[in-house]
Amino acid sequence: MLVKRVIAGPGDWVDVSKDGTVTVNGTVLDEPYVDELAYGDTNIDLPYQVPDGRWFVMGDHRSVSVDSRNKAVGPVAAEQVVGKLVYTIWPLSQLGSVE
Repeated sequence: MLVKRVIAGPGDWVDVSKDGTVTVNGTVLDEPYVDELAYGDTNIDLPYQVPDGRWFVMGDHRSVSVDSRNKAVGPVAAEQVVGKLVYTIWPLSQLGSVE
């Protein structure tokens, strides 16, 4: 089981600059939850259009996360999404609702 953040949905265009800035459909994402932007382990051709019935996901620890930027994971099918995180319990300094 992987815990990742949904970044884009079917038909959306995703791009990641070399400094790790993510844009979806030409709009830069505001990602206050990411401590450090990073291009990470990216081996897909960018910009990337998310296929129908798929979701583009990324981990919050971008420099080490293996996610939709890598062909090993790729965009995930809707039936692979099994839940939604709503609350953080660790680290205690971040205890509370997930935005």
